[in-house]
Amino acid sequence: MDLLLLTLHLLLLPFTTSQQQNQNYPSSGTQRNDTYCDYPSVCGPNGNCDINQSPACFCLDGFTPKSPSGYSSMDYTQGCVRNKALNCSTDVFVAYSVFKEPSGGYSLLNQRLGAEGCKGSCKSNCSCMAYSVTGSACKLWSGDLFDVRLVKEGGQALYIRMSASEEHKSGGGNHKKIVGIIVGSTVATVSGMIMILACCYIFRKRRKKLEDMRLRASEIVDQINEYEEGDIELPFLDLSRIVEATGNFAMGNKLGEGGFGPVYKGTLDDGRQIAVKKLSSSSGQGINEFKNEVLLIAKLQHRNLVRLLGCCIEDEEKLLIYEYMPNKSLDGFIFDQTRRKLLDWPKRFNIICGISRGLLYLHEDSRLRIIHRDLKASNILLDNEMDPKISDFGLARCFGGDQSKGNTKKIVGTFGYMAPEYAISGHFSVKSDVFSFGILLLEIITGRKNRGIYFPSDNVNLYGHAWDLWKQGRSLELVDECLKESWNSSEAQRCIHICLLCAQQHPQDRPDMSSVVLMLGSEIDLPQPKFPTFIIGGNSDGKSSSSCQNEISITEVEPR
Repeated sequence: MDLLLLTLHLLLLPFTTSQQQNQNYPSSGTQRNDTYCDYPSVCGPNGNCDINQSPACFCLDGFTPKSPSGYSSMDYTQGCVRNKALNCSTDVFVAYSVFKEPSGGYSLLNQRLGAEGCKGSCKSNCSCMAYSVTGSACKLWSGDLFDVRLVKEGGQALYIRMSASEEHKSGGGNHKKIVGIIVGSTVATVSGMIMILACCYIFRKRRKKLEDMRLRASEIVDQINEYEEGDIELPFLDLSRIVEATGNFAMGNKLGEGGFGPVYKGTLDDGRQIAVKKLSSSSGQGINEFKNEVLLIAKLQHRNLVRLLGCCIEDEEKLLIYEYMPNKSLDGFIFDQTRRKLLDWPKRFNIICGISRGLLYLHEDSRLRIIHRDLKASNILLDNEMDPKISDFGLARCFGGDQSKGNTKKIVGTFGYMAPEYAISGHFSVKSDVFSFGILLLEIITGRKNRGIYFPSDNVNLYGHAWDLWKQGRSLELVDECLKESWNSSEAQRCIHICLLCAQQHPQDRPDMSSVVLMLGSEIDLPQPKFPTFIIGGNSDGKSSSSCQNEISITEVEPR
């Protein structure tokens, strides 16, 4: 019954009485019922909707229908395109009064820029198509504009980018031209109307989703400002844009899956390649981990940290959009029998040094001390030049001032990389990351996984095997066989020594990352690592130096 009433309402809409056509737009505080113009994207990209006109859809000034025949038959899905191409250096901004802001992707600047500052930010960004100033907030829109509703007066000011040659034409001339095209065209067929009605019915719920997305986005920006004393530009992308970029999250675009959820490759409408991390309902993580990742890396800038391009919160979807890393993750190389050969020793040593510098930045050089808590091979991404980028900050924790450690009752992380004090009692610190780095360093050198790799003769894991060989002076036997033609034996032996220092049992015995970076880049003497008593496994005769085994009892553990 509701669908039938909606259909009748929209069928009668173009033929409203003159009294209805002359009604003014209600003020922002007036209660009103949904109308044709309230349905998202009903007039397509760069279209304007006016319920007092018949038909209600027409193009913004400076735009014409992309498909005139479609517009004449009331099919607005292709929307409008510009009459004149833009020129970033000479473009102007034309002010309009709007009943509501455009929907779609926008950037929210929480800087107190003022009108001129906001205009300057949009002017200097050639992809910025419109801006508005509300209080102290400056909003920038890129790409096509959707759901624009112009009013003669009393609305919010929206400044739309125009070619300089179009500036004098603004004010409704284009409207009259398009109305002429539409009036002279054939009335839409009944089947065409049914198609539009079906779209409107589907889009009705989507409007509420977009409003919720903006509300949540604003909340996250406010929380970011609680952490950062500066202001940030954080893009929020419309879900429809991400769906299009990833082919509706097609399996062919799936790059992999981690603790957060699946990751998909995509290409935005501006040509940028992206990696989209999608929160999985079965991942055990939720909005807190999502916010955590956004909050912590929104302003982190380092060549060895992956860069966050934007995010999307719409209905149940929570998406993080990153720069695309064409070589994917490190584990796809070092643990693959064929691809491991592509990483010779110079490349692996460069990856080791890059990870150490990125971790040093998190621990000491960023304004807040950040503990990653899930450093592992699958969270190291590789760019075109095989340079490493640390990713996945969903479990990270940050501290201010001199604070460098904490405690939690909820143990989260990856077995094989977790420091013993964290796995047993929930204590974590920067030294927990150092432990994980030591295990990761050993895996890069050997091409083997620490967890699940055992040596039956010794009944120990990879780290225990490394300790035994080092004590016997045979540590170079650990090095991946495919590196023997490219390796630097002194560098390799030094790296093994460093990994044993980093993965010592007690946090106070492990070096900090500044010392690790110095050890990797110089020939300074290294201290001797202490006997590890935490190694899982042991000979039945108890003679192995790695024979001790701790019985661990953890009330709540969430492996990834």
